[in-house]
Amino acid sequence: MRRTSDQKINLLKKVWLFSACSDKELKRVASLADQIDTDEGYVLTKEGRPGVEFFVIAQGKAKVAIRNKKIATLGAGDFFGEMALLDQGPRAATVTAETPMSLLVLDARSFATLLDSTPTVSRKILKGVAQRLRAVENAPTKFATH
Repeated sequence: MRRTSDQKINLLKKVWLFSACSDKELKRVASLADQIDTDEGYVLTKEGRPGVEFFVIAQGKAKVAIRNKKIATLGAGDFFGEMALLDQGPRAATVTAETPMSLLVLDARSFATLLDSTPTVSRKILKGVAQRLRAVENAPTKFATH
């Protein structure tokens, strides 16, 4: 189901990443984002491959795996794909749809436009990246000493 601009804005208002944005900023985000629907099992990002999109989950759930090991489940309101767009590096994880999904997607150019034009979103993306880095730093590993 394709969403109208108003439907996209209402969805974006529910996503913490965009919660501090004004209606004008949300309208800008909605104008930049495309909406896609996927089936269960669809691979959205592949670890090690170049990243060219940023995703916001509208509906459904996705599995995040690193080196074929599930590390997280993402759901409505979560986002992913920003790291590869921020540093032009490879994808850090494989993200696969666990259910049918509906997502808002920004390509690299639209993502850069969003960051340049919407400082509130830029700050929240940085916060999200910092939280993910902190979680990885605090995660137990098989190499930890006792």
